[in-house]
Amino acid sequence: MSLSGTPAFDLRLTLQSADDTAALARVLAPLLTAGDAILLHGPIGAGKTHFCRALIQERLAMIGRSEDVPSPTFTLVQVYEVGNVEIWHADLYRLNHAQEVVELGMEEAFATAICLVEWPDRLGSLRPAGALDLTLEPDAAGRARRAQFHGDGAHWAKVFAALRGMGSGHD
Repeated sequence: MSLSGTPAFDLRLTLQSADDTAALARVLAPLLTAGDAILLHGPIGAGKTHFCRALIQERLAMIGRSEDVPSPTFTLVQVYEVGNVEIWHADLYRLNHAQEVVELGMEEAFATAICLVEWPDRLGSLRPAGALDLTLEPDAAGRARRAQFHGDGAHWAKVFAALRGMGSGHD
């Protein structure tokens, strides 16, 4: 249990390849709804953007669409209309102050869209309540990735159930 009395979920998975990272994103894609935020942590090159691309492309495929999903490194935010919900993909690496998050419109997006946020440490006090944290890190040999999820609240129970079905995870 977390300190707030809501259930806390933790799960670790080993991803052997970029294809495994994309498969993980495809499992999560249909489970997300407006107001969900995934905060992606990890060093440069850990697979954060690759994960986001695969998730967005899966959501687009679910409605019969396909489009290029560029990295938002220079634009800071890319927004995708996917059926009845927007997906906001943000890369906050270049931000210097949390106030810049407000200027991007992220606060409203956290309430109305699915938000995928790389470098969420830049959010400061604007971190959305109830977000799912995903940390991606290369293993010691640099061949595989470790994915660690943490989420508070019963809302994420369905996500953790689906992830456990992928195997190789543990609490």
